[in-house]
Amino acid sequence: MGRDLFSVTAELSRLAGWTAFDVGQHEAAQRHFIQALRLARAGGDVQLGCYVLTTMAMQSLRGFADEAVDMAQGAFERAKGEAAPRVLAFTKLIAARAHARTNDARAASAALAASESLLGQARTGGPEPAWIDFYNHARLSADAAEVYRDLKNPKAALAWNRQATAMPTGVFTRSVGMRLAIVGTAHLQARDLDHGLELGNRSVDILARVQSARALDYVREFNTALTPWRREPAVREFLHRTRKDLGIAA
Repeated sequence: MGRDLFSVTAELSRLAGWTAFDVGQHEAAQRHFIQALRLARAGGDVQLGCYVLTTMAMQSLRGFADEAVDMAQGAFERAKGEAAPRVLAFTKLIAARAHARTNDARAASAALAASESLLGQARTGGPEPAWIDFYNHARLSADAAEVYRDLKNPKAALAWNRQATAMPTGVFTRSVGMRLAIVGTAHLQARDLDHGLELGNRSVDILARVQSARALDYVREFNTALTPWRREPAVREFLHRTRKDLGIAA
């Protein structure tokens, strides 16, 4: 009973940290994550500790990619042999995203392949914690699109996106808005301005209705990819829109 209480409290602390991270309160997020890690350790919950450390790696992706690599790899090594395959698969996914941020295509691809292999094992494996059931092949495919966008490989990014769950129209969720910005950026990398701007505008439609500092980073990356077309009227109009609706400086 005592161990279960530690685990439940650790997961609540992790969720509080994730919420703080999403709205851009990074110091508060770190405090919650560290508390969650301590609680998971106190409860002897290796799997949850692995998940918390992987979440901390996600926070480090923007600006501290080398540290994110170390955290994701550390999470995997500490839990290897004890955690369920799906839990380990998620650490490899975040490792792939971190390697992509450091522009290490070989390491990113290897980590992504390891994640996919572990997901395959999860289908026939034993019991898994409920908090990891979100991670499936559709989620892997969506994140793989982001991996290859970061590696500036739009062909691979768009191929992975086609394997992910279709993005619904008329659904205003943060995750859909972020993914639209990611895929739109890949189209810009492929020199498809019209399709890129179409997805970029759909992304702004959604993200103007939600509060997420993390999501706005994806629009900023989209705007950076628009640099070759800055003089185009449609691009200037889009940049004005992101400044007006999202508060993003052009």
